Amino acid sequence: MYASSSRYKMAYLSGRVLRHNRLALAVTCIALVAGPIRSAFAAEIEESREQFRTGQYAECLKSTRKAIEDGAYPAEWRLLMIESQMALGQYDKAMEDMDAALGDYRWSIRLLKLGHTVYLHNGRADRAAEMLTRIFRIGTGRDVRFVNAADLVALGESLLLLGGEPKLVLDEFFNRAVRSDPNCLDAYLAAGNLALAKQDYELAANQYRKALERFGGEPDAHYGLAKAFFNSDRGEMIKSLDAALHLNPRHAPALILLAEHQIDCEDYAAANELLDRVIAVNPWHPQAWAYRAVLAHLANDSDAGDNNRANALKYWAANPNVDYLIGRKLSQKYRFTEGAAFQRQALKSDPQYVLAKIQLSQDLLRLGREQEGWVLADEVHNRDAYNVEAYNLVNLRDNMAKFKTLRADGFIVRMDEHEADVYGDEVLELLRQAKAELCKKYGLELRQPVTVEMFPNQQDFAVRTFGMPGGDGFLGVCFGNVITANSPRAGRPTNWKAMLWHEFCHVVTLNLTHNKMPRWLSEGISVYEELQRDPTWGQRMDPQYRSMILADGLTPIGNLSAAFMKPPGSMDLQFAYHNSALAVEFIVKRFGREALKAILADLANGEEINAAIAKRTAPLDKIEEEFKAFALKRAEALAPDVDWEQPQPGELDPDDPEALAGWMAEHPNNFWALTAHATKLLAGRKWEEAKKPLKKLIRLYPQYSGEDNAYRLLAAVHRQLGEIDQERDVLSDLATISSDAADAYERLMEIGVEQKNWQQVVRNGAKYMAVYPMLATVHRRLGRANEELGQNEQATQAYRRLLLLEPADPADVNFRLARLLHHRDPAAAKRHILEALAEAPRFRQAHRLLSKMTEEARQPQPTQEETP
Repeated sequence: MYASSSRYKMAYLSGRVLRHNRLALAVTCIALVAGPIRSAFAAEIEESREQFRTGQYAECLKSTRKAIEDGAYPAEWRLLMIESQMALGQYDKAMEDMDAALGDYRWSIRLLKLGHTVYLHNGRADRAAEMLTRIFRIGTGRDVRFVNAADLVALGESLLLLGGEPKLVLDEFFNRAVRSDPNCLDAYLAAGNLALAKQDYELAANQYRKALERFGGEPDAHYGLAKAFFNSDRGEMIKSLDAALHLNPRHAPALILLAEHQIDCEDYAAANELLDRVIAVNPWHPQAWAYRAVLAHLANDSDAGDNNRANALKYWAANPNVDYLIGRKLSQKYRFTEGAAFQRQALKSDPQYVLAKIQLSQDLLRLGREQEGWVLADEVHNRDAYNVEAYNLVNLRDNMAKFKTLRADGFIVRMDEHEADVYGDEVLELLRQAKAELCKKYGLELRQPVTVEMFPNQQDFAVRTFGMPGGDGFLGVCFGNVITANSPRAGRPTNWKAMLWHEFCHVVTLNLTHNKMPRWLSEGISVYEELQRDPTWGQRMDPQYRSMILADGLTPIGNLSAAFMKPPGSMDLQFAYHNSALAVEFIVKRFGREALKAILADLANGEEINAAIAKRTAPLDKIEEEFKAFALKRAEALAPDVDWEQPQPGELDPDDPEALAGWMAEHPNNFWALTAHATKLLAGRKWEEAKKPLKKLIRLYPQYSGEDNAYRLLAAVHRQLGEIDQERDVLSDLATISSDAADAYERLMEIGVEQKNWQQVVRNGAKYMAVYPMLATVHRRLGRANEELGQNEQATQAYRRLLLLEPADPADVNFRLARLLHHRDPAAAKRHILEALAEAPRFRQAHRLLSKMTEEARQPQPTQEETP
């Protein structure tokens, strides 16, 4: 047995050796043949990838299909082939090839992830969901440490679609993929896309920059960076889109984002051309057709809008993104009612579509339907705790729950309770006046209440208005029948009455046009009407605007929308307001207010703005020529005796007395030189010498009320010299031309009290209240002045407000109120006198008044018969 056993083992081993040798030979033969094939396929797939990257989708489809027919086995070929079909809009063919590919590559996570997209775009939500289920099963059966980087990314993206924790996916999948393979482009793009989805634009930009630093020219990375800049810096966005389209002129997402930008700029023809380029490559691109529907609705062509929407939904009828996009853009054009209807349609297709739900929440809040809007924000926050917009809105609602609501004459005013008690009545009175005057002027009958919300916290205002913190340059915003505004703030002097008048004018024009008007016209009318109400309100010609107009910086009427969309800086945006107001003033003066009202009526009926202007005035080229002449004349008329030549850098050195004197000898009326000279003298405390250039500046340009105005500087000189009467006169002149000179109003009140000029105190107290109504000193002075003038009701009101502001001497305020109310309201008077004594038990005047009131109360009241 042993011998035979040994022979068997030998035979077995020799058999194994033989089989091993044959296998080795076979492997060697295969390697000899497959080596060149694999090398050739590897080179070819790089060529195909480059074709796809540069937008040669048809060529990529052709090359990948040939490689597959020639025996190329890796799944990468199928991925590229199907991605090319999707880029070309061959959705049905892509689904056929996906069905076939999944039979051979059942475990390919990347292919399954692409399958999810393919099946969705063919309206097969059931198959799309099956792809995610299969990916989840595969993922749970593997240790992620042994999954390659590309599959990790696809697995992470799938988990996000299944509701996975975003931070966990970022850390354990996308960042792990980068650590595993720093050359995995998809990982950088996926991390950037996740940051965009969660509105962390800075993080998104950093991810895309990392991709560009490592991989150079990648259209997707440039596009992602453009998306990150979309809400903050359109100039940088354009640069990134240019880079993406230079690499891939057919990059559909980049073309569509650029088209969206052109829609925002109201350059609808350019937007259409860009969408044409997308549709030429992919005849059924859902987003391209959705934006075509937007353009149709903006042109008030609902039939074309419906047809374009149908094209967008041709392959995927329940695609919620189509209605979401249409509605979002309409809402951005302030057409919130239409926008909300599209969001509701999107939610019919997918009740859990978060983008549509949060947008509908915002639409409803801007339409004044707060209850329903807050409910939707709650739903989104509960479903997605990382949704920044929903989180902000939920916190905002909690803050606003503490607000006080005032209702009167068709207005609903929500304010901080403390502020409402102090000046809420003045807010309502201003709104009543605006409604009476502006509605009558423009022929509007408001049928719905107007909601005004005033926020003491700027970030709350920003969240309510824009959905996100920011918006520092905005004082108020009107959505139609809803106004949001910043409350007056100390240290930031702006006239809140002028602001509310401006915003209510928007209520009028937006209602008249059904929100179908360009921003420039709405802003232009509002600024114009501010100036009509009060010449110190609004924006007037100043040195900066004069310089911009004379330097050919005036925007023609036909292009004014773009001036608001992409201003190079904050001054350019401010000038856009002034430019627009000038255009409105020109139209009214040249063609009459009825022409302006007719233009608004045409806009309500769906006409395009430039066509409406031409219809009601004159051909646009003629209008623009006349408007330019009008603006130039206005600019040249500003302080005509002033020398406006600006010195070149280094030409006028205030620290070089000889150079300054020489330059001023040649330019004795120069605005800049006189200002520099006066400032230098003030810095040297040469008060008397400073008077001459300052008085000259006032004589040459008496309307100037900018921060560095000569009135303020000359008043400071007089104060230093103890010349109180002259200081008063100069500040009074400033007060007549400025609506926000809070320091001047306050000083005039102080001087008025010292000189017992009570009318001066009342006059400037009212002006100060329009800037900042929460300063106790102002109410104390107003109370005293009105008391001295015998204006008891006004004095009572001022003292009552003062009590709300924690006065330094509440006993005195209560005593004064008791004295004022003694005969008009004895019960209230007694309450105040008791409050005074509670604060100051030894207050003798209060004791005497209480004794008098008590004695009077004991005296029998005359009967009706005894009454003469």
